[in-house]
Amino acid sequence: QVQYVESGGGLAQLGGSLRLSCETSGFIFSEYMMAWYRQAPGKERELVTFISRDGDRTNYADAVKDRFFASRDNAKNTLYLQMNSLKHEDTAVYYCNRYGATGASSWGQGTQVTVSS
Repeated sequence: QVQYVESGGGLAQLGGSLRLSCETSGFIFSEYMMAWYRQAPGKERELVTFISRDGDRTNYADAVKDRFFASRDNAKNTLYLQMNSLKHEDTAVYYCNRYGATGASSWGQGTQVTVSS
């Protein structure tokens, strides 16, 4: 059974940093491109970043470019997201999944990130 367990969210100050983690199980992690998604209140879930199987290549949404950094540890089946210079608009529930996941895919509960002044 595919599982994703996101953690590391919380309340952050404007301009602050958080590091999210996502522990995965139920599939061969190293064989998949992985991604972080987020869903803000009243909005659809959106792709934030995706990372290659070996972690050497990443791609970021314009809204987070140069502030967020994805990485992975294939030995630990874990995905990470370093979030810096946080803005109010980064407030959302953050999810990890395979790159290309759809609404029909299996999803974790996500981790809430709230940026406050």
